[in-house]
Amino acid sequence: MPEGIAPVDLRNIGLFGALSDDVLDFLAGMLTVVEPQVGETIFREGDEASAMYVVLGGEMEVTKKSRAAVDARVAVLGPGDWFGEMSIVDIQPRSATVRALAPGRLIRITASDLDALYRHDVRSYAIIVLNLARELSRRLRVADGILADLIANVVESYLAKKPVGAG
Repeated sequence: MPEGIAPVDLRNIGLFGALSDDVLDFLAGMLTVVEPQVGETIFREGDEASAMYVVLGGEMEVTKKSRAAVDARVAVLGPGDWFGEMSIVDIQPRSATVRALAPGRLIRITASDLDALYRHDVRSYAIIVLNLARELSRRLRVADGILADLIANVVESYLAKKPVGAG
């Protein structure tokens, strides 16, 4: 059975940044820990969403299926990172698959857990939602950069192959 969470486990995780000791104690007493083994799937792309996770230990691989049904690795996450937060925000099926690359220790956070935090301390709830939004924004900026590079490379490749005098 997994060990519980100590408030100190939460202190240096960006998601919980700026929360008071009282709130960290509250969260530590409420949240659950899961300990996936190597190769264990946390969730699959398309699954109904029910929780997000914070990595306390181990490495998690995030993959997404391409249109050609190829699993493409989009991220490797380690301690302090979190995943599955889109399910908390948009209540849609999972957008990717996550599996453990190494034995892990994860904090599971459900929408009900966040609702309990909202009822306990609305300011702390707002801080967590803002921290989630900041991370989603950061990830979107990275994805935009990757997309811009991909488009530029495709255009450059196309122009390089275009016969002289064509078009």
